[in-house]
Amino acid sequence: QVTAICGTIEHLLDPESCLLPGYLAVNEIRQNMQDEQLEAPWPLLVKLSEFIDRFRATATMVSTTARWMLLPVVDHAFYQLPSTWKLEPETLRFPLKRQLPYSPEMYQRQTRLLNYILEQLYSRDMVLQVLGLQKHQKQRLMKLSKIMLCCVVHRTNLFDNKFDLVFATIRKSSEIKEKTEGQHLMWQHLSSQVIYFLLYQQASFPHIVETVYLKVSLREECISHGRDYLMWVLLQFISGSVQKNPLSDFVPVIKLIHLLYPEKQPLKVPELTSQQSTIAFSAVCNLVLLNRKSQGKPAADATHGRRVKFKFLRNICSNHQSKNLKSKDSHIALIGNACSTSTELFNMAVGTLVEGVFGDASSTTPMPGTNCVAFNKTTPHSMELLDTLTFHTKMSMLHMISQKIQKFAQANASVALAPALVETYSRLLIYSEIETLGIKILVSQVVPKVYDSRAWGILNTLLELVSYRMHYIQPSYRIQLLTHLHKLCNSPHANHGQLHFRLESTALKLIMGFDNFGIKPQLVRMFNEQKQSIVSQKSEELNRVLVLTLARSIHITGWYAESISGSWCIDILKALMAATPHKWPQQTLACFPQSIQDYFNHVNVETVNKKQLKANVEQEYVKWGPLLASDADILNHFSQPSSHSYYLCLIWKVLFEDKKPSNTAYKVLERMGSSQLSQHVRTFSDFLVYEFSVLEGGSDVKTCTNVLQDMVWKYNIVFLDRLILCLALRSSEAKDVQVAFFIIQYLLIKPDDFLNRVRSFVHDIDTVDHWMQPDWHSKHMSYHQKYPEHYYFEGLGNPLSRPTYSTYFSNITLRFLPVLDIVIHRCLELPPSSKSLETLLEHLGLLYKFHDQPVTYLFNTLHYYESKLRGRHLLKKKLVSTIIGAITKSKPPGWILSETMMNYLLEPTEHEWTPDSSYYCALVQRLADNILWKGTLCVAPRDWRFNEFPNASAHALHVTCVEALALPIPGEQVGPALMDVVLTTKPGIEREYMFSRMNAVALALTALPEIYWKPLHQNILKMLCSATLTSDIERDYPYHILSYSNQQLSYTDMPCTRLLALAHVVWHHMSIGQLSLVSQFLKEEAKPLIKTELQLLYIFHLIGPYFPRFQLERTRCMMDVTQVLYDILLRVSKHAPEIHFADEIADFLYHVKYVHIGTAINDRVEEVVVQLQPKLRKRLQFITQASAAAR
Repeated sequence: QVTAICGTIEHLLDPESCLLPGYLAVNEIRQNMQDEQLEAPWPLLVKLSEFIDRFRATATMVSTTARWMLLPVVDHAFYQLPSTWKLEPETLRFPLKRQLPYSPEMYQRQTRLLNYILEQLYSRDMVLQVLGLQKHQKQRLMKLSKIMLCCVVHRTNLFDNKFDLVFATIRKSSEIKEKTEGQHLMWQHLSSQVIYFLLYQQASFPHIVETVYLKVSLREECISHGRDYLMWVLLQFISGSVQKNPLSDFVPVIKLIHLLYPEKQPLKVPELTSQQSTIAFSAVCNLVLLNRKSQGKPAADATHGRRVKFKFLRNICSNHQSKNLKSKDSHIALIGNACSTSTELFNMAVGTLVEGVFGDASSTTPMPGTNCVAFNKTTPHSMELLDTLTFHTKMSMLHMISQKIQKFAQANASVALAPALVETYSRLLIYSEIETLGIKILVSQVVPKVYDSRAWGILNTLLELVSYRMHYIQPSYRIQLLTHLHKLCNSPHANHGQLHFRLESTALKLIMGFDNFGIKPQLVRMFNEQKQSIVSQKSEELNRVLVLTLARSIHITGWYAESISGSWCIDILKALMAATPHKWPQQTLACFPQSIQDYFNHVNVETVNKKQLKANVEQEYVKWGPLLASDADILNHFSQPSSHSYYLCLIWKVLFEDKKPSNTAYKVLERMGSSQLSQHVRTFSDFLVYEFSVLEGGSDVKTCTNVLQDMVWKYNIVFLDRLILCLALRSSEAKDVQVAFFIIQYLLIKPDDFLNRVRSFVHDIDTVDHWMQPDWHSKHMSYHQKYPEHYYFEGLGNPLSRPTYSTYFSNITLRFLPVLDIVIHRCLELPPSSKSLETLLEHLGLLYKFHDQPVTYLFNTLHYYESKLRGRHLLKKKLVSTIIGAITKSKPPGWILSETMMNYLLEPTEHEWTPDSSYYCALVQRLADNILWKGTLCVAPRDWRFNEFPNASAHALHVTCVEALALPIPGEQVGPALMDVVLTTKPGIEREYMFSRMNAVALALTALPEIYWKPLHQNILKMLCSATLTSDIERDYPYHILSYSNQQLSYTDMPCTRLLALAHVVWHHMSIGQLSLVSQFLKEEAKPLIKTELQLLYIFHLIGPYFPRFQLERTRCMMDVTQVLYDILLRVSKHAPEIHFADEIADFLYHVKYVHIGTAINDRVEEVVVQLQPKLRKRLQFITQASAAAR
């Protein structure tokens, strides 16, 4: 009977019988396997094993090479996280359905990947995406708890072993007397992650602590150096949750404290003078909180070792009034940490901390501006103090400050907020664990309530804070704040000169600060919900900058590659053009992605006739000129919104004739208001371009430039940055653009007014690390006293000096930086003969010392204008050396560019340099090392919370790309050179780290322009034509040609397998826009070359792993690729005399059908199948219903 059953099964599985698709059979068999073990009668076992082994080829075809070894870069801009990174939340495995016998590594828990992501700053959202969780989804995952536990134990172990793997200057932990800044920042990040996932109930606190206890108890020696920090991490959660959870949840903490602190001798009480001394009390603080939780019944007795600290803390708490503690005293921080469950003591501690920076009306300090004073507290709380506070204490501080600001706004006080309070508030907002009470409350509650209270001075302060102290704002909050600003700009209450200017300058920074990947999903969502709110109804300049930002995003992310790439932004462009119609010059349009180009080429916009404008101004001057000095009728005429916006042009005419405007001019400008004045500035910029374009040179040019200088600096009629922004953006003709840049260059360089301000600010502010500066206010005041700013046309002789709003961070130099960014981009669009950019960089490049995202700006610029800079190596060298030179003076060596690259930038302009292979190897190795936390960027302690990048790997990727883009050779040569680092074998390179280098190369290539990674496709075409893939086929399946699988360790890897592996890794890291080009590549370039069976199998192995991603992210591409594969199969069937691996080919195609495409392209499949060789046709007879019926 067993023999009969075995014979029947063998007949069913026999490919020559073709009774059913083998793919369905193997699926049924594997569903009944447990733990990859096959249970069957021994006569059938061999046959089933051989049958399953046949599908190892299919499993290899659909598996990315070394997928388990690849790591992403955790960046702020990961909103389009590819589906290839996602894991099953319960098992932490790749989401495989186990139909096929994948390699054992594909079934393993991907703890390495999740652990790597968790260790990166700002990685919480990526963790949720990888696990497929929603932010507020309360799903407790024990695997996540274990991963976080590994992080905790890992950190603890580091302090008990040599720590030179991360910080080379740290000796054995037993010799460490003081914890370094870098160590504290690592624990700071870990505590933030623990708090977040515990608060959202996605990890279990008792489980984490209990497991830590079990692991530590197995150690022979006591953990002595990491224990205080470990207790500090636990304190972050306990202090805020001890009242909400049962005491039983915290019993493991008591056990852990007894285990970690076994000393019988009293522990020395540290002097509370440093960060570490406060953290040393963490265990005692935990005991205090737990004893209070037990309502008088001691939850844990203080052992001899901790008793001295216990008594010391109790004395502080009981004698705090007699000690008259100050807000900067570490005793206050200690009370706040230990007494969160004691309302009186906790409120006292938090109140003291807040009042210490809030101040009162009894003492004031002068502020920049006219008649401006603020509460006399100028020194903010240091980051060292704030970092020692628990999450609960910082959250309470933030809540109290927010409430005080709102109450202060309702009171409409004449005294401004204390500088110390504003600076401290900005520092609290950077803590990611209190995001809910941070930027979210600021955007959704504080700003709207301050506006409702008509507290314009406080609103101006909050906008300053957003512009100059918020280092990272999530796109959702960025757009929410932008919509608020647009609504405020449309309000009549915002017509105040200084406030309106602040609203527009803040909106400008918000728009330009969008990251490339984050803007699309957020803009689409917000536009669908609120339509016009993301488009300014009045400011043409803001809408133009939004267009430039969209163009940059589409270009850099690869969305241009899709045929529907621009459709998501067409509605936005239509709303934008309906609000502020405008036209772009051809040189700017040429840089736009094709979709945006097509839209603007089909939109008819009437351009300004500058010659007619000149004639109209002359007519108005003839009509009103005699009245400018005496007749008040002009006041009523030009202050009407319906009047022509020629008034600034008329003032120009008056000054040009060497006259001085009367007080009537001031009254007109005052009544006109800021919103209406903006339109006059646009008209004036057009008028200026025509005036300068018809000048013949000599004295006329000098007179015009002097008049313009007086309007800006002497009479304060026009803001410099607003005028230059209009000049840079409005011109639509090539000749006008060059004239506009002549005016811009003169305004910025020829007079000393602006240059002196730039040089003075660069000299006075020696460091840009404002979070380390206790005396920012004094330097800020000194600068404004030297160069006061004017908002109300003070130069016209205003008889009544209007009060202004207090300024905390801003000045003309900082405010001009976003405008300079735009000016540089417009200069790059000018013809190569223009030297405007070199001149501007020579004089104003120093400003990039204060740029909040200099490397990102440089990367975006080099990427977006790669085609414009191609062949212009000297200009590119000047641009890179200027910006990098401005920011590296305060950075350690190698922080931005490699030493070799820096030496090239310092060489004379005529110096030529061609990098060799060792340079590219070092460049790739630096990136690979920093991804694995072994690089030099990880050694130097850096507070990444204030950096433009969230971690060392994101920083390393961007600076690597900047360096590659800055090389003095074409991109089509740089790309292959980077690929050769892993495609060619080199002596002295450790082969076990091949995948880390391959991962680094792929990350760099996919972040660079298309011209850098397109040579990969050319390499594939060359490989398809090589003798390896065109020679006679062997009998056994050619895994040695089609699978890289650990060949590098045995030195058996081949060029074709290395290329296959690199293609897999590069495509794995690509955005879906970039990956969508693969179907076009297969159809137009690869298909005509393929004639052999080996070539066909090579293509199957190349594209097979990406069907799941196409299915989830771009279904159309999946259908296109499938049709191309069938077309290639037909070509091979016609050219090859015999198909040797018909079973493997059929198995792959059945996999594609049953798992991915279904019956979507059955008609085309049927057309191909009937034309195939009989052997293939027989294997594929079940692929469509028609084939099965014909059989």
